[in-house]
Amino acid sequence: MDLQLKDKVAVVTGASKGIGLAIAEAFAREGAQVVAGSRSVTPELEALHQKYGVTAVPVDLSTADGPDTLVRQAMDKHARVDVLVNNLGAATSRQSFLDIDDAEWQRIFNMTLFSAVRTTRAALPHLLDTGGGAVVNISSINARLPFPFVVDYSAAKAGLASLTKALSEEFAPRGVRVNAIAPGPVRTPFWTAPGAFADATAAQAGTSAQEAMDVVLPQSMGISTGRVTEPHEVADLALFLASPLAGNITGAEFTIDGGQIKTL
Repeated sequence: MDLQLKDKVAVVTGASKGIGLAIAEAFAREGAQVVAGSRSVTPELEALHQKYGVTAVPVDLSTADGPDTLVRQAMDKHARVDVLVNNLGAATSRQSFLDIDDAEWQRIFNMTLFSAVRTTRAALPHLLDTGGGAVVNISSINARLPFPFVVDYSAAKAGLASLTKALSEEFAPRGVRVNAIAPGPVRTPFWTAPGAFADATAAQAGTSAQEAMDVVLPQSMGISTGRVTEPHEVADLALFLASPLAGNITGAEFTIDGGQIKTL
């Protein structure tokens, strides 16, 4: 299927690993010109540069001027922006809400919500100049799932979901569509890196991290399909939402969690 994304300019945040890396690669495979922002240029992102010509921009998107720097580099290189994917986010597992001080609330919100606010604000004038484009926000089921160990992350993602609706309402009449994707657990370094959630789950269950990801987590979280989501599955959905094939979809949130959320 031709998604009509060839030569479109796509800016992707948090693109050095996990979902963001998968999204950058998916757009590049479709022939889009990808500008990938991340704090560091990982070997995987460098490989995308070598294979597809992806422009990797090392930038701290949690700062006030980082998002503008990313969008400006996209404009300097390609003179347009057609798609923005706000993927950057951060979560740290805590024992209690009482453990999170103001500095941590600010850090998580800067990474997870304000980076999207600022990058969208920087990109929107250029999206409007092209006569229409698409913004895809990577939210989370945690925006609606009570999980106190990441309460600050969940609140930030709830804000992102609200932002998606508000932006879609304002800018749809001017041709810019804004949608969100809400993944459940995804097989990324967020879960699988040494010392991350898979290791913690494995330690509690007395098993390996691989077994924790493949069996323990899907069972304990009630994932109907019996497996966690793969990064390329989120990327494929982002491609569709950014494409003209989704031309009348805006203000929508698409859950990809293997059936974990049971309610309407």
